[in-house]
Amino acid sequence: MDLRLRDRVYVVTGGTRGLGRATADALVADGARVVVSGRSSDALETALAELGEGATGVVADNGDPATPERLVDAALERWGRLDGALVSVGGPPPGTVLGTTDDDWTRSFETVFLGAVRLARTIGAALADGGALALVLSSSVRSPLPAMAISNGLRPGLAMVAKNLADELGPAGVRVNALLPGRIETERLVELAAARGEDPADREAALAAIPLRRHGDPAEFGRAAAFLLSPAASYVTGVALPVDGGLLRTI
Repeated sequence: MDLRLRDRVYVVTGGTRGLGRATADALVADGARVVVSGRSSDALETALAELGEGATGVVADNGDPATPERLVDAALERWGRLDGALVSVGGPPPGTVLGTTDDDWTRSFETVFLGAVRLARTIGAALADGGALALVLSSSVRSPLPAMAISNGLRPGLAMVAKNLADELGPAGVRVNALLPGRIETERLVELAAARGEDPADREAALAAIPLRRHGDPAEFGRAAAFLLSPAASYVTGVALPVDGGLLRTI
């Protein structure tokens, strides 16, 4: 299928690694151009070198109120257009409700929740008919994850924001969707497993709960995200798409 991505321009936040990077790879491979953001200048330089001429970058933090406008400006200055964005909001620290402090909640709300809302609001308003946004959330939107209290608290709210924004931007021809990754083999998954001391038995039990009996490859997520952002998905909006190998048991 031709996704009709050639020469279209997308912002990809958190695009230096993990799911953001996998999406940037998929978009560029199909002929799109991307503005990649990340907090580390070294990681950004590495990503841009690997992505090639179809990419430019901005060192930016999603929690900075100035970031959304900077990313819009970077796309318009470099390529004169902007067709959409993948808003990859990053992962809050693990922890239980009883063990999570007010400061932890506040910091995560500023970056994970409010940062994502600012990005979606600002970029969405800059898009013309045919534009598309996709928010990278988590399977915690529909089912809580063990010892991930902040994610369980904030992600469902962001999914509702995405749904509301789909209603608000729909009359302008702009689509808004969310993606709910499950256990995708990213650096983040490895870090969380190490933080909770996951042993081989834990890993096998986790895999047994996934109907496909394996973790996802980041490239598999990237292709799903590229489809939702592309004109090929022109009548898909307001959905939260699990990319989880069948892990979620809810409809």
